[in-house]
Order: sequence, then C-alpha cells, then structure tokens
Amino acid sequence: MLAEKLRIPVVASGDLFRQALEKQTELGKKAKLYMEKGQLVPDEITIQMVLERLKAPDTANGAILDGFPRNTNQAKALDEALKKQNKGIDRVIYIKVAEEEIIRRLGGRWICRNCQTPYHEVDNPPRVKGKCDRCGGELYQRADDKPETIRKRLEVFLAETAPLIDYYRRAGKLVEVEGGRGSASEVTRKILQALDR
Repeated sequence: MLAEKLRIPVVASGDLFRQALEKQTELGKKAKLYMEKGQLVPDEITIQMVLERLKAPDTANGAILDGFPRNTNQAKALDEALKKQNKGIDRVIYIKVAEEEIIRRLGGRWICRNCQTPYHEVDNPPRVKGKCDRCGGELYQRADDKPETIRKRLEVFLAETAPLIDYYRRAGKLVEVEGGRGSASEVTRKILQALDR
C-alpha cells in the first residue's frame, strides 16, 4: 500500500532470495541453506542481490527496502554503495509490534504460489480455503512462517537487527510508528503522516 501511494517499487530481500531459489542461481542455492533454518543470509550474498536490484530502471525515483539492511554492516555497505551513485537512504520506518502479535500475524500468513498475493487465515482469509482469490493458484505457508522458525527469527532480530534502530536514529533518519494495532490501511496512514512530518 505504501509503495502504491509513493509510486515506487518494494525491493524485498526475501523476495529476491525466493526468486533466486526458483531460478536455481548460485546465490539462491547458498541463501536457501540459511533461510530454511530461520537464519540471516550472509551479508555478502544479501548485499549483492539488493544492489543488483536497485540498478533496475523502476527504482530510478527510489524504492522501499523491505528486509534489508538487517544489521549495521549491511547498512554501512548500503550507504557506501549508494553514496557512489549520489543516492542515499531518506527515511527508515520502524514499525513497532509486540512479539506475540508478530507470531500470530506471521504464523497465519499464506501466499499464492502463482501471483504471490498474501492472505491471513484470520485477518484476510481467501474466499475458498487454499485457493487464491485473484488467480485461483494454490496457497502455501513459507517455511520461515512456522511458529518455531518465527521465534528463531525474532532472536536473530534482537541480536543483529535491533542495533540498526540506534544506527538510523543517530543518523536522524528513523521514523517510529506503532503497528501493533489497526489494519494495514491504518498503519499505512500512520506511516505516511510520520513521513510528512
């Protein structure tokens, strides 16, 4: 929703990894070993994939990065790479959500194999269980959306990703938004309001 409002693409590292897996690229095969265990993919693999994607023409007016950077090493490498292109990060949005709510949300997430439309078994179920409303494709739950993997991902977040909050706060780029309550539309509205400030 935010991408539609701002008219810029979303560059999601997880999507880049999944595309690399589907195409059986060398980077995709390496990333798979980490993703299946709920671990972060090593920096050099992630950075290479994201920077390659940011060279695409549709990112000329900017992009929303999702899932990247995940640690300060990635953030610094991204800053350096973008600086060489006379670009930079404008804002970093930190959507604050309680741990149990994160587990509930991700644990109920299902995605269409064909068109990647997301669903949630409670908050946004498909009209027909297991089938995409848009294209009729099969819905599946990603391995990293299982509760045990989500808990592992949260542990990794606290250890490796949380320092990014301070990194971007010190840089004056952090925008904090409460995301634990309200619909996706309401959270999007809060984000847009925070960006306007």
